[in-house]
Amino acid sequence: LMRALDTNQDGNVDFEEFLVGIRGEMNETRKAIVEQAFNKFDADGSGVINNEDLRDVYDASRHPKVKKGEMTEDEVFLEFLQNFGDSNRDGQITKDEWFDYYAAVSSSVDNDEHFVLLMKNAWKLE
Repeated sequence: LMRALDTNQDGNVDFEEFLVGIRGEMNETRKAIVEQAFNKFDADGSGVINNEDLRDVYDASRHPKVKKGEMTEDEVFLEFLQNFGDSNRDGQITKDEWFDYYAAVSSSVDNDEHFVLLMKNAWKLE
């Protein structure tokens, strides 16, 4: 049971891993909106989201730490990627990493319509 729930293999089962394990995979409605968001970020169609893809949709120069000189734009992009599922910290988010991240988010949202609305509003999707 522990191996099945500990998806990142760190020896612990955190709350998100537990919820995903109990609730199971996202349904087709949720997968479709998560895919749409991934495709919006993956501007070059390479199958991964990286710094270059983000530059088209996120202006890191406006980040408060960049403005204060505490971080570079590249550091902000890498932090952004890590916060959104770059589990191996290689500066890229694969589709699997993106879906794993949103499986955890999805597991804490009971209603499909609410999840879709959350995704549309967060990423300005149509």
